[in-house]
Amino acid sequence: MDHEKVNILLVDDQPAKLLAYEVILKELGENLVVATSGREALEYLLKNEVAVILVDVCMPELDGFELAAMIREHPRFQKTAMIFISAIQVSDLDRLRGYEMGAVDYVPVPVVPEVLRAKIKVFAELYRKTRQLERLNAELEHRVRARTAELEESTSRLVESEQRRSMAIAAGKMGSWDWDWVNGDWMWDEGQYQIFGVDPQTFRATPASVQALLHPGDVGQLRKAMARFAKGARSYEAEFRINRPDGEIRWCVGTAAATLDRDGRVVGVSGVTVDITERKRAEERQNLLTREVDHRAKNALALAQSIVRLTRAGDVKAYVQAVEGRINALARVHTILSLSSWQGAEIKKLIVEELAPYSAGGQIKVSGSEVQLQPATAQTLALALHELVTNSAKYGALSTLSGQLSIIWQVQANTLVLSWEETGGPLVRKPEVRGFGTRSLMTSIESQLGGEALFDWRSEGLICRLSVPLAQKAGTSEANDLENDISQSDVVSGNIPEWLPQSARV
Repeated sequence: MDHEKVNILLVDDQPAKLLAYEVILKELGENLVVATSGREALEYLLKNEVAVILVDVCMPELDGFELAAMIREHPRFQKTAMIFISAIQVSDLDRLRGYEMGAVDYVPVPVVPEVLRAKIKVFAELYRKTRQLERLNAELEHRVRARTAELEESTSRLVESEQRRSMAIAAGKMGSWDWDWVNGDWMWDEGQYQIFGVDPQTFRATPASVQALLHPGDVGQLRKAMARFAKGARSYEAEFRINRPDGEIRWCVGTAAATLDRDGRVVGVSGVTVDITERKRAEERQNLLTREVDHRAKNALALAQSIVRLTRAGDVKAYVQAVEGRINALARVHTILSLSSWQGAEIKKLIVEELAPYSAGGQIKVSGSEVQLQPATAQTLALALHELVTNSAKYGALSTLSGQLSIIWQVQANTLVLSWEETGGPLVRKPEVRGFGTRSLMTSIESQLGGEALFDWRSEGLICRLSVPLAQKAGTSEANDLENDISQSDVVSGNIPEWLPQSARV
């Protein structure tokens, strides 16, 4: 399951080009499927799941744009990643048309093998992780449905069997009542008292006392139900809430039936009350779990997409290494968060995990109080630490055996203050232009978390001070905001290398 192979569909009318793509992508270890026409590709898609589609724009009969449009019309492939390959110079209008048809990227000819492999690898991995999340979600939903079905079946048996009803009464899950329509007297059994949480010795059931125990939002519908009996209704069933005297709210389902005299007039109403609080809670847990899995999957994919689109490097190898490094940093913090059921991450554990590959020589010292970070704060801080330690390993204190790194943090006025201090490394000079890693670090800390990042480029070593509020702003979308804050400055300053494809250069 660590590397479950996925299908990658290669579509081109020229066998020689298909063979070249197979050779380039063979080392990815995925299932490569070739189609020599759009129709052949559609036939395969209707019978199989596909992670990535690599399609030539210019093909006879059915070109790449037309094929993409037909694929996107099918509900099963509306989110399938499609990469166009074009041997001719495409215009901005052609690119826009391709993106509107669902393309995620363009690859020009001649194809750079390393770039093509890197792109396909990213989207194949995203597809694989998405499928794993979907299977987990389906499994969890199945368990919740099974548990809910058990509870409903149990309730049904209680209603059908007098013996089981008696057992439910003893457990406080079911009760019965009678209401004299003529004189207004109520009679409750022991189970009814238990459900409402009142003492049979001191509580007297009257319309006023019963109404006082009902949730204000449900009083109206129960009044209407009783009024229907006067208009000829013979039975009624409704869900409602009760407020027990101890403050606990319980969910119940009530079934009532009218008792008639010889003339067909209502003389009484009898009913059964079933406590369904556990079933309601199970439904709420199922809904919450579904929303939570969906939210985490979208956030993870959004962050990964931003990392892929915004990473800059001087060559293909450096680009791949940078992307993999940032994705791995994100994966490490996700592991920490998942162990806490996404309740948060302890900062020391986060720092130790991010710096573990560089800690063998005893050059790193960390100290600070125990601080629990929110999930969004932990993700952003993990990426910031990754940038700092990567730069230190390349150019700073961790690039030499004599270098030392000290990380100290404390909480001041509900703000986490983290100091990163390097000594004993190579001579440090203040850079004339901030690199992408420094800009992304500052943007993520300042824009996404509302904090501050300060750099002191001392000759004996870098000092970086990060101030992060522990209460995150509501509505923050770190992936989208990071992309918006950085992309425009990169384009204006000309820091995007020409070797990157247009789609990756933002």
